[in-house]
Amino acid sequence: MTNLADLTAHELLGLISRKEVSPVDIVNSCINRIEMYESQVKAFLNIRDAETIINSIREDEPYSAIPIAIKDNMLVKGQPATCASKILSNFIAPYNATVIKKLIQNSFNIIGKTNLDEFAMGSSTENSAFYPTRNPWDLERVPGGSSGGSAASVAIGFSIWSLGSDTGGSIRQPASFCGVVGLKPTYGTVSRYGLVAFASSLDQIGPITKDVTDCALLYSFISGYDPNDSTSLNMPPYKFSPPKGDIKGLKIGLVKELMGEGVDPSVRACMDNSIKIFEDSGAIVEEVSLPHIEYSVPTYYILATAEASSNLARFDGVRYGLRANGKTAEEMMFNTRGEGFGPEVKRRIMLGTYVLSAGYYEAFYLKALKFRNLIADDFKKAFERFDVLISPTSPILPFKLGEKISNPLEMYLSDICTIPVNLAGIPAISIPCGFVNNLPVGLQIIGPTFSESKLFEVSYGFEQATSFHKKRPQIGGS
Repeated sequence: MTNLADLTAHELLGLISRKEVSPVDIVNSCINRIEMYESQVKAFLNIRDAETIINSIREDEPYSAIPIAIKDNMLVKGQPATCASKILSNFIAPYNATVIKKLIQNSFNIIGKTNLDEFAMGSSTENSAFYPTRNPWDLERVPGGSSGGSAASVAIGFSIWSLGSDTGGSIRQPASFCGVVGLKPTYGTVSRYGLVAFASSLDQIGPITKDVTDCALLYSFISGYDPNDSTSLNMPPYKFSPPKGDIKGLKIGLVKELMGEGVDPSVRACMDNSIKIFEDSGAIVEEVSLPHIEYSVPTYYILATAEASSNLARFDGVRYGLRANGKTAEEMMFNTRGEGFGPEVKRRIMLGTYVLSAGYYEAFYLKALKFRNLIADDFKKAFERFDVLISPTSPILPFKLGEKISNPLEMYLSDICTIPVNLAGIPAISIPCGFVNNLPVGLQIIGPTFSESKLFEVSYGFEQATSFHKKRPQIGGS
């Protein structure tokens, strides 16, 4: 019999409605899975005690039986919000993020806070100040980042679904590495209020789930306008309806620039197979060129670091978080930031400060803004011809722990397929599209602004023609 922790939310909700399982059994299955494997995976920074989780179940509220994990850069009142940083190691959230308020209003059962790259800056979850998270498909490999803990938690069944944040691919790339589904919504459709900012014009909260139906369902709960977020779009939340997956006649553009040099041959083979699946389902797949995409990585690392430099200036040891000793206020701030931030965060703050400094602002920052517009225009032109675009989510397979941590540039280039979407502010979803030596490979499907419904339909159509989403990792052969 399939373990309840391996099922999707919509499958479990069906079992509950038919009274075939009890809510307590579902929650216990996740708790048992945590007790068995969390010491090896290390997906969490904070786990609520089992009694509290079970006591949160409400017989008349089915979602209280479906444990959800939350990336630890979102505020949950009364719980730690560390951002995987020493500088916030003792910080307790004084209020709920808007997405958390929405989950609580619907009786969602938060099982814990997940590990991440410090302040969401990284692609491997190795930059956590506390410990790295391991990929449940291979414990010697990374789960991706920065939402590595959230993706690993869903893949191994510690939680049924989770929330992550995506600034340059931080939902989609770990979803790809962990063999689950991850959505980066249209910028502004999910409130960022209560999300600790990395790069405010790029950050977006989104769902990580086992399949597309769950992804659409969870997105329906967290989307919608929020007056507390100045970047929130004044539009109604996404209304869930089960996707049908009819993709016959769909025009799909394969992004030429994201299939070139640097794409692992095994990833390319999975993409070729994905194209065949789409074509066999009646879709039309053609190559499309987005000429300015090649400038995405430098553009992103100028804009994102500039915003990070500004956003992280608030962590100074004065109001909250770590405070180091110093004879003067200046020395205290210097020591606090020196001791509190890890090397990757320091690197990005320094780069961001540099590009914003006098004499360099026009040469770097303003030029990057112009290229951001050109990249967005490339997408707009492509969507005049195609319904959606596709690419690998990641050009490479999950890499081994420690393999890239000493080479920041190589690490940055691993996000080359996901970064352009954030720069353009458009939605994209990663879904499983194959396995290579038991390591998952993700397919990225990109849509125009506000096309989440279309992405769910296309993804579901692909999902129904395959079985990749049904495969689960087996730690120790169990």
